[in-house]
Amino acid sequence: MLVIGVAGTELTAQERDWLQHDACAGVILFTRNFASKAQVAELSQAIREAAPRPQLVCVDQEGGRVQRFREGYSALPPLEVFDAQYRSDPAAALETAEQHAWLMASEVRASGVDLSFAPVVDLGRGNRAIGNRAFSGDPQVVAEFTRAYVRGMHAAGMAATLKHFPGHGSVLEDTHFDDAVDPRPLDEIRALDLVPFTAGIDAKADAVMMAHVVYPGVAPEPAGYSKVWIEDILRREMGFRGVVFSDDIGMAAAFSAGGIKQRVDQHLDAGCDVVLVCHPELVEESLKAVEGRDLNTAALLGLIGRGPMGWDGLLADARYGDTRGRLEGLA
Repeated sequence: MLVIGVAGTELTAQERDWLQHDACAGVILFTRNFASKAQVAELSQAIREAAPRPQLVCVDQEGGRVQRFREGYSALPPLEVFDAQYRSDPAAALETAEQHAWLMASEVRASGVDLSFAPVVDLGRGNRAIGNRAFSGDPQVVAEFTRAYVRGMHAAGMAATLKHFPGHGSVLEDTHFDDAVDPRPLDEIRALDLVPFTAGIDAKADAVMMAHVVYPGVAPEPAGYSKVWIEDILRREMGFRGVVFSDDIGMAAAFSAGGIKQRVDQHLDAGCDVVLVCHPELVEESLKAVEGRDLNTAALLGLIGRGPMGWDGLLADARYGDTRGRLEGLA
């Protein structure tokens, strides 16, 4: 199953053909796909109408520097802002983080988009890609925020995705551009980076996104195409039963798997339910790569089809204006 990227604010004829493919499970939207609230809703509807089966429409709308929809949407602060508040008033900080989740998810759903890939539950320990996207460097604090954030997303009717398993925060490299290797033993990773994921799974998070990081003390390949990490640790040891997404196979750290077909095959063979193909120029080859494979077409049904809230309904909700004002003050 593939979730693909498209080039612009409207579907091309070729992209409509891609959505007809049996292996196409949905579309991930980026800033390049955004012009306005109305346009995003129209694009989401066009994606659904172009496909013969339900499609997952998703986005990264975390807040801070990773917020694809901006004009007309709340200016969401990065997750790091809650850490300082937690030190003086933990209960208030957790409640505000839960409201952040509700607000983010409500606006995304009002746009006709099913899912925002959130929350980031990596530890804030200096990684170039994570930075202020992390709640804190303390795994117990991140665990508390993870529970609150999952509650907030669920309250808005959106599934929650924990990323990036088993933890991207404790290495320096940004896997968009470089290979990343975390040499620590499994016991240390369990005691630190896995703590927030355990909390999120206990809170009934619906999905996990994998990291393109290599942990040679555990397995020789990146976690995203490692059966040890996905099947043995995440599924068997930690008891996760939800959807497993790869990270984008167009990122530099995914190149170690080989060409496009090798990347797709190795992620699916290792236990990923869905492979992200965010770059449109890689979609054609990725669709060819899965021809002849058995497809787990039921994997995403729990994330799709919850129905848009609609902007009129959201704007009429008194909670919306109050929460937006509170969170934009932090931003």
